[in-house]
Amino acid sequence: MATLYVEKVPDDLYEALRERARQHRRSIAAEVLSLLGENIPTAQELRARQEFFRQVQRLQSRRPRSIGPFPRARRCSARTGYGESVCGRYVRLWTFDL
Repeated sequence: MATLYVEKVPDDLYEALRERARQHRRSIAAEVLSLLGENIPTAQELRARQEFFRQVQRLQSRRPRSIGPFPRARRCSARTGYGESVCGRYVRLWTFDL
């Protein structure tokens, strides 16, 4: 495992790091490692991100198979004489507040 030494850290940055480490109940070194791990992607993580991006592009380029499970507006506008709206295979009772 490598060792990292950092010199000439500005005082305000060091104080912010120290406060953050105290809030997370860590040493300053453990907090630095945590921040590096959260913000510097490894080669493996970069490959996973690239694969994810390729999958998103592939999905976006596909045309949808259908318009979805919802009926068209013309079918929903047909009403029966009993206060019901017939939308394809869905039937919903209309209620009126008087």
